[in-house]
Amino acid sequence: MQIDRIDEKLIATLRRDGRISNAKLAREVGLSPSACLRRLRHLEGEGVIRGYTALVDTPERGAPTVCVVEVMLERQTADYFEKFEAAIRRSPDVRECYLMTGDYDYLVRVEAQDSADYERIHRDQLAKLPGVSRIRTAFAIRKIVKG
Repeated sequence: MQIDRIDEKLIATLRRDGRISNAKLAREVGLSPSACLRRLRHLEGEGVIRGYTALVDTPERGAPTVCVVEVMLERQTADYFEKFEAAIRRSPDVRECYLMTGDYDYLVRVEAQDSADYERIHRDQLAKLPGVSRIRTAFAIRKIVKG
């Protein structure tokens, strides 16, 4: 699918404000509301826009600890990747997972209430993932940029 300047502007506007009304979005990108809605539905239908979400700030006190986990697999084959990815999708404490280039295969973000809770996540979920040869975890100290 080709994305033109209007589509790029539409996407950038939605990234800033995913709850913007169609009328305001149309004004921002220079389209009529009906043309804007058609483009938006087309981008959604083509999978360019996969969904909408709410970014939630938790109070600093009692906020979960963010753990960034590097995972290396025993082998880098399609079968190992498929089994690992299917299993990690079922891990309830995993917030994000990325297939990576470089020194490790996956970068995983989990949230734990404290170190004991992370130990539970490590023992009951991460260490049981298929094909894992090494897990290395770093704990976030403080959030610098909110996304």
